[in-house]
Amino acid sequence: MQRFVGRYERQVDDKGRLALPSAFRARFEPRCFLARGQDGCIDVMTEEGFDEMVAELLDKVKRGEMSKSQQRALSGDTAEVALDAQGRFLITQELREFSGIEPKAAVIVAGSFDRVEIWNPVQYSQQIEHGSALIKGTSS
Repeated sequence: MQRFVGRYERQVDDKGRLALPSAFRARFEPRCFLARGQDGCIDVMTEEGFDEMVAELLDKVKRGEMSKSQQRALSGDTAEVALDAQGRFLITQELREFSGIEPKAAVIVAGSFDRVEIWNPVQYSQQIEHGSALIKGTSS
């Protein structure tokens, strides 16, 4: 099982490409999968992690816990991308729009144990604030 931890500030280039932090890069070579993530982030998954997610989602659809519309939205915008020699990959326009990330924009690339997430920095800060309050027991 892959484990991803840590947080890094990066910038998307003018073509919509992002260079993965070196701490993550080797585990995603030669390719990875980008998908809509919860709370508006972009999930970056290894092939193994992606296969596990697909199996879980298909089971949820079969059990009626997830709609076919959700399945279509996830599968239609998921992208299989190759890393170039600098560890960069293109984030599709659909995924950038979903997550509120513009070309030339700063992003947060954060480990989320079984995957990496790409975030708009404002949304990430809100998620961390909320999660920290829950951990502390100061949120309702």
